[in-house]
Amino acid sequence: MFLHTSRLQFEAKPAQPDALFARKLQELIGGAWGEMTVTMQYLFQGWNCRMEGKYKDLIMDVATEEIGHVEMLATMVARLLEGAPSEVTAKAVEDPVVAAVIGGMDPQQAIVSGGGPTLSDSNGVPWNGRFIVASGNLMADFRANVAAEAQGRLQTARLYNMTDDPGVRDMLKFNLARDTAHQNMWLAAIEELQEDGLEGPISPSALFDEEHQEHAGTIWHNSDGTAGPEGRWASGPAPDGTHEFSYLMNPEPLGDQASAPAPDPLLYATSPTNLGLIERAIRKLT
Repeated sequence: MFLHTSRLQFEAKPAQPDALFARKLQELIGGAWGEMTVTMQYLFQGWNCRMEGKYKDLIMDVATEEIGHVEMLATMVARLLEGAPSEVTAKAVEDPVVAAVIGGMDPQQAIVSGGGPTLSDSNGVPWNGRFIVASGNLMADFRANVAAEAQGRLQTARLYNMTDDPGVRDMLKFNLARDTAHQNMWLAAIEELQEDGLEGPISPSALFDEEHQEHAGTIWHNSDGTAGPEGRWASGPAPDGTHEFSYLMNPEPLGDQASAPAPDPLLYATSPTNLGLIERAIRKLT
């Protein structure tokens, strides 16, 4: 069960309307790394968690918080669009370039959502459920969560520098702080998974005896750069405490020719085999 309160988690009041920035802010709602993604990612991770207790409680706490972040951004977008498109368009027609993009706003914000946000990114591309990661393996999921919060914070920081509106910046400062907290939170949860003995550094912690162990520590030098062997990953013990790093400077292909089998003649793919079949068919007809 979810309960809603009409009060926002943090204030979302711009000093003045800005249709162009409203369009930019859509990225934090419906982009691949936007708040809708982390909302659904954490919700499905929580619903898919088969272990009651602190980890599931943590996931559901932050998942529910992220719903509130979507609401904050949606409210900010609607307020940034105040007066658009009528007033914005009236001013925009004075400048043919600006008029061409209706003052910078996404036309769907007017046509589809009536002057409000859409569930899409800054180019109007709809949000996609394939953005989310919810595997059931907490180590794999928590690592994906660190990446999601890092990318979200990066985009928020870029947007912060694209506006001088004090109200917008105030909200973005809050969002930056929450992304900081969540990155640290997931990093701490990753450490605790290992301390509790639930997961190891490698996900999943299985099939080490089955994998080709001679390839489990080698880093292949597959570029023309020369500095790769200088890294921590070039030699010594691997972070999992089981494998040993080595740097393979001149790797050789281990497989045979990458040749596909002869195609079905009825697919009409060009191949010597099909050419012979066609020639034989023609001879029979003649």
